[in-house]
Amino acid sequence: MFRLLFLVGALVAAPLGSAAQAAGQYTIFAAASMKDALDQAAKDFEAKDGTKIVLSFASSSVLAKQVEAGAPADAFISADLQWMDYLAKRKLIKPDTRRIIARNDLVIAAAPGTKPVTDAEAILGKGKFAMGDPKGVPAGKYGKAALESLKLWDKVGQNAVFGENVRVALEYVRKGAVGAAIVYGSDRFAAPELATAYVFPDDSHEPIVYPAAETANGNDGVAKFLDFLSSEAGQKNFVAFGFAPAKK
Repeated sequence: MFRLLFLVGALVAAPLGSAAQAAGQYTIFAAASMKDALDQAAKDFEAKDGTKIVLSFASSSVLAKQVEAGAPADAFISADLQWMDYLAKRKLIKPDTRRIIARNDLVIAAAPGTKPVTDAEAILGKGKFAMGDPKGVPAGKYGKAALESLKLWDKVGQNAVFGENVRVALEYVRKGAVGAAIVYGSDRFAAPELATAYVFPDDSHEPIVYPAAETANGNDGVAKFLDFLSSEAGQKNFVAFGFAPAKK
């Protein structure tokens, strides 16, 4: 069943080979956790500006490596600072265009009807749970760091099933393959049938921020879309999809 569910990851990521830069069109590589919010933002921007936005979603690590390999993207939106820094060190983004566009919380999503708990172990210690792979998926790194901070990783880490991105982890619990998943608050917002069983304390992990920047070889015109995401309308859109605004 886990193998079948991994197909979800392939559906989340748009075909990269067809994402060609073109006049009046901008290609954005973005973290999978931002799919719902950015899909709506792109529609709103296109209606206002007339410019088509092509969105390609996957884990931040996968997308950063694709940018490094020369994949055609005008802008990159990461789910953490590490992968944006990765591209910055390789001079693959335009540093003066870099900005934070949204923030997020880390939660445990569980089956419908699950009651909130005050101890994450009460949920994660019961059996298999899903999370992003800590080796490269930002949500997984935040999740592991939070569990380590709470002295729980050694107790429950063996129960973890790693997904290739946070939306795959969410699908595991939505399909009933696992009892719970560590995901972002915005992911839980996108699955209203699930329960929020636990919210990790802010001080148990690094702040969850989403940096965005133009790529070094991208079309300068994409700045209009990044500016839109930072605008009042763009920020309201993120909040509507369960994110916290860039400036708390």
